[in-house]
Amino acid sequence: YLGQELTARSQFTGVVRKRIVPVMVVGTEMEVLRPWVMASVIQEMGLEGGLDKILGDFGVGEDGEKGKTKLELGGYVPPPLPKISSAGAGGIVAIMMGSVPTTASSTTAESETSNPQGGENVEEDEEQDLEAKQRQEELQKVRLAGERLQKEIAELAEPGASIVDKHDGKTIGKIVAPPAPGTTVLLAQMRLDRLGLLGDKEKWSRTNRILIGDSTKEYRYLPYLPLWWPEIDPETGKEKVVEEEEDGEEELDDL
Repeated sequence: YLGQELTARSQFTGVVRKRIVPVMVVGTEMEVLRPWVMASVIQEMGLEGGLDKILGDFGVGEDGEKGKTKLELGGYVPPPLPKISSAGAGGIVAIMMGSVPTTASSTTAESETSNPQGGENVEEDEEQDLEAKQRQEELQKVRLAGERLQKEIAELAEPGASIVDKHDGKTIGKIVAPPAPGTTVLLAQMRLDRLGLLGDKEKWSRTNRILIGDSTKEYRYLPYLPLWWPEIDPETGKEKVVEEEEDGEEELDDL
């Protein structure tokens, strides 16, 4: 069938250099959320150095010596990019696009309940109302900016459109599927080295800037891995083979 030869070569002899991954596109002025900040630090500084920087020291042990410099992860190794479920990605999009419930009404209701007759706490209530109003205005600004961004990406992110790294002008991916309605999350065939998943020459950076299609406006891409993705071998781009399992299978064969 179509692609059979290429699939066979990649499986047995070649290196997988591109994969289809979900990518969240955001504005360059938006704050990068913590999962991607952590991934970027780990890629830049390595696993040990990155964890030390992120988690810091954890005090002094019982023997009086300095405690461990990283969290007890029980053998878990953080992936080079965030692993996020569909529900988790939806929650992140809601936060970044301002589609979250406001707490202004609940704050006002609490102030009225605590002081129904006014009196001594009038000034305090007024301050709370002012803060609630400011939060509403800020949320509205985020929501409007999110709607504009969604419209821009929906117009640009057509299947086949190129994703170009502004830093060196190289094409690092091509869009496979447009963004889901109400989001800026799309599917793109991306170069694994530009995601920090293949080799050690290139790293994904949280300060990246990209161009989409023929647009001259810069955006930022936040790739992530679905939960079902296997661990990727950085030398081949394929699923990493666990040596322990291979050893176990050999022992069973010997028996």
